[in-house]
Amino acid sequence: MTKTELAIIGGGQLARMMAQPANALGIRTRLLAEGDDVSAAQVIRDYVVGSHLDLDDLKRAIADAPVVTFDHEHVPNQHLQALIDEGHECRPGPHALLFAQDKLKMRQRLSELGIPCPRWTQVSSIEDVREFGFPLVLKTARGGYDGKGVWVIREETQARDIIENADVELLAEELVDFSRELSAQVARSASGEIVAYPVVESRQENGVCALVIAPAPNMDPTQANEASTIAVKVATQLDVVGMLAVELFETNDGRILVNELAMRPHNTGHWTIEGAATSQFENHLRAVLDLPLGGAEAREDWAVMVNILGGSATDLVARRKVALAAEPNVHVHLYGKEVKAGRKVGHVTATGNDLESVLASARRSAELLTNEEN
Repeated sequence: MTKTELAIIGGGQLARMMAQPANALGIRTRLLAEGDDVSAAQVIRDYVVGSHLDLDDLKRAIADAPVVTFDHEHVPNQHLQALIDEGHECRPGPHALLFAQDKLKMRQRLSELGIPCPRWTQVSSIEDVREFGFPLVLKTARGGYDGKGVWVIREETQARDIIENADVELLAEELVDFSRELSAQVARSASGEIVAYPVVESRQENGVCALVIAPAPNMDPTQANEASTIAVKVATQLDVVGMLAVELFETNDGRILVNELAMRPHNTGHWTIEGAATSQFENHLRAVLDLPLGGAEAREDWAVMVNILGGSATDLVARRKVALAAEPNVHVHLYGKEVKAGRKVGHVTATGNDLESVLASARRSAELLTNEEN
């Protein structure tokens, strides 16, 4: 019997979308899932139910798999080191994941490397934010995502309660005057091969990515090259193995600043499934198993990805027929999740040569999936 080549920790939609390229490449995978019916456990047959916070559960799931990768960055570093000590390759490793887990350490390391970031400072008292100056963005160093653990602070009274009741480290960053948000993704293999995807524009709603346009429209080639160069430098200097997404601000005065890092496939790269020569999910698998990487170039002039966020429609399977009838060339991805307001439950991707028509098709498809009244 073929041995398991790869253990995947976490049963969300990112692991689910690794399953198809893994099957195509003949990669036998095993999953550590949070429950029997989580997104990835619906499509990956070989899974163990357990917690990524429990070392024994991790060991049960990984068993004899030589390589371990992740659907998220939340496995404790000491557990990862214990797995490495037992002979498993964790990709990315704990030395790299630390900078995706901890925003304070990320800011410190990127600043040491001379990579452009917003102005920032560590916060331990109200005096720190008073000295930093308002307005500012206050963040938890660990645990925040999709807008959680992030507060825009315009006056001292807003900050006081957060600081006095914080049970984690905090940092303050300048409230960046940005024109748009960008994402630069690269795949880096264990032997150091790197490919870079086109820089994309991402649009947020309530702190959650709502739409991605690939490539970023009207972007100066020099700025696009700068963004890609930053991503390559981060991947190389932090020794990231697998996919890396560098979320960026393009400021109104023309600067490119690093906002956050994700060391795994990322929402801003879902367009690559249909829109790039090799999807981010396939290249992540190739990278962590140290296989030659695939091309990252776009297949068509434009790709637009729209997230399906929980709305009035609760039966997405029923709405799927409506959406496909209206937009048969739009690619629908459903994650098998219970619909809750604002929750990411799927995405759609449209590609083509005319941006306005591609945008319209993707938006219409997502709207039909989301709302019963359409």
